[in-house]
Amino acid sequence: MTILERLGVTTPVVQAGMGGGLSRHELAAAVSETGGLGTIAVNGAAAIEGQLAAARRLTGRPVAVNLLLPFARRSWFEAAAGADAVVTFWGSPRRRVPGVWIHQCGSVAEARAAHAAGADAVIVQGVEAGGHVRGDTPALELHERVRAALPPGYPTLIAGGIAERGDVRLALEAGADGAVAGTRFLLSDESRAHPLYKQRALAATETVLTELFGSGWPGTHRVVPNAATRHWLGNDPRGPRLSRALNRLSAPAARFLPAATQLRLARAQRPHSRLLTPIGATDDGPENLIDAGPLYAGQTVARIDEVRPAAAIVAALTP
Repeated sequence: MTILERLGVTTPVVQAGMGGGLSRHELAAAVSETGGLGTIAVNGAAAIEGQLAAARRLTGRPVAVNLLLPFARRSWFEAAAGADAVVTFWGSPRRRVPGVWIHQCGSVAEARAAHAAGADAVIVQGVEAGGHVRGDTPALELHERVRAALPPGYPTLIAGGIAERGDVRLALEAGADGAVAGTRFLLSDESRAHPLYKQRALAATETVLTELFGSGWPGTHRVVPNAATRHWLGNDPRGPRLSRALNRLSAPAARFLPAATQLRLARAQRPHSRLLTPIGATDDGPENLIDAGPLYAGQTVARIDEVRPAAAIVAALTP
């Protein structure tokens, strides 16, 4: 029995948790109701509880919650424990919920650490993935290494490069229990990405892996180019050294800023701002983030040419 079958998921398709409110109950419920595993990704215990409750009103099928470890507080985990599965990412893996816990990894070492910490499964994220990118190895190659390093039969899922039915089939043939798609579901009707964000992603033929949008959260992100990347990224796609240094210095304090303060800072961002936050452009957020914030997308964006209902996307991905 795969980890998804254990949860009661009937298709090997998982919708990635796209944080900051890009994936809320509308998208998660639509994916789950169609047989996949939908994932909610919002900040704060109250928001998690509210989104979970809203998803439960739309579907009786399993729903997951995604938490980023640098930001999640104890109350967030308590709220997320009401989900059928909790997915964590970006930090030292440690069990914080009694139910099914899955940790997303970008390296063999991280996968080993998650297994040792008692994770029920790991998501192996390849460098081609969009958003916050942990590693530097293509998904199928990294997955092969992870499977060799972990006990036989330990559950794995593959993230990165998933946009079509053939991609899911390759993941299953590689021994994964399922495939995790982010960018494909970003470009769904139910995604809460800003309409202009969706337009830019549909028009994109390339992405850039950069550390530019790391104020408060230093790290590597894969994004669609915009005015900010054109302004700051010359010969080094990582971004200016000074910007990266300031990102690291700002991290400890920025993580504890109230949500209202973070929103004010996001509204003040301009493409030429030295500090650029990793806050994504949602349909109810500041429009300036279209050109002054990260337009998260994976390399598969070049293969996606339309926004579709999430149910149709699940059907199209299922082998």
